[in-house]
Amino acid sequence: MNAVPNTPMKALTLRLQDELFAVEAGSVREILDLVPITEVPNASPFVNGLINVRGRVVPLADLRVMFGMDRPEPDQDTRIVVMEVEVDGEAAVAGILADKVHDVTDIEAASIEEAPKVGMRWRPEFIRGIGKRDGGFIIIPDLGRIMQCQISPEQQGGAPS
Repeated sequence: MNAVPNTPMKALTLRLQDELFAVEAGSVREILDLVPITEVPNASPFVNGLINVRGRVVPLADLRVMFGMDRPEPDQDTRIVVMEVEVDGEAAVAGILADKVHDVTDIEAASIEEAPKVGMRWRPEFIRGIGKRDGGFIIIPDLGRIMQCQISPEQQGGAPS
């Protein structure tokens, strides 16, 4: 997960519904208040909009769709995390909707475990790991794999059996 083993992961924590997620802080370009979203006709519900970020067209992804969560209306805490994500070996910029952005924190490498293959409500291949902090769990999604799955529809089949 980290380039140097046993070093903490510097992570931006964010909330999707009642779950705490963490993304690599070094991949985050900026955090925006909700901005106007241009919907794309016939697009997948996961990436169905585009936003303007400093004159650049950026796709907007909703991880709640990939994780089978409800999608409540945005509120005063809703943010867009603009990130650089590696897809097919190339850097791509995308916005990720977050119900709330918390803080940047260190997640100790020793506290990060592989996602269990059973008992998860999400596809395990979409989870890089699960960290532990303050007695709770932090889900670390594999954003590159999630984005790749959306780009390559033949990979969208159900979870492996």
